[in-house]
Amino acid sequence: MLLLNGSGCLDALTAPDVARSLDAFVTKTITPLPRDGNPPVRIAETEQGMLNAIGLANPGRDRFLDGVLPRLRQLGMPLWVSVGGFSADQYAETCAALDGVTIELNLSCPNVDEAPESAAEIVAACRSATDLPLYAKLSPATWDVAETARAVEASGADGLSLVNTIRGLALDGRTLRPTLERGAGGYSGPALKPIALAAVYACAQATSLPIVGMGGVRTGQDALELIAAGASAVALGTVLFGDPDAPTRVRA
Repeated sequence: MLLLNGSGCLDALTAPDVARSLDAFVTKTITPLPRDGNPPVRIAETEQGMLNAIGLANPGRDRFLDGVLPRLRQLGMPLWVSVGGFSADQYAETCAALDGVTIELNLSCPNVDEAPESAAEIVAACRSATDLPLYAKLSPATWDVAETARAVEASGADGLSLVNTIRGLALDGRTLRPTLERGAGGYSGPALKPIALAAVYACAQATSLPIVGMGGVRTGQDALELIAAGASAVALGTVLFGDPDAPTRVRA
């Protein structure tokens, strides 16, 4: 079992010792142009988790490649770069500019407008642009996530990241208005774990891809349950979770 951070949950340059305690570090999502993100309020606590509407705030592709990525390489550990965009071409252009990393395609951020192309079309464009490993990060906000998993596998994905946050809303107790300025945001925390378990279980049955499991993980038991959900998806005695060395992500 390999442990990774969730994208956006750790700044490795601020806390390098924490980053080095993991098996690989996953960057915050990078977009072609710099983004300030959504206006505050952007984070709201709830009884069972947290809502965020950060909006992919990041320095942009050029500053990341020229300044941030060289510093991250000095950590001396495997790096995963989370790639975002607003069209398949934007995703592919960023992938083509990377080397020596694993790429996680953020195909499911609930806090920005999505690319018009399907997840499979984006993966296909990125596959044409790079030979680097491609992991497709999928949303649980679909009735049949396994169908999407099969589609991205057919388009050239090397693995799956399951799951991203799911859209949720919190109301201010005094005004009964949305707490977040944007309104809805991405919901994470303990209540996300059953959703993540269901997605891992379904996709492990549907594909042969290695799966990075995340969502509601607070303890080693939580991480073990994600592994067990994948390993329980068996057919004719064959575990369909994928490569036994495939990472399982712990996300606080």
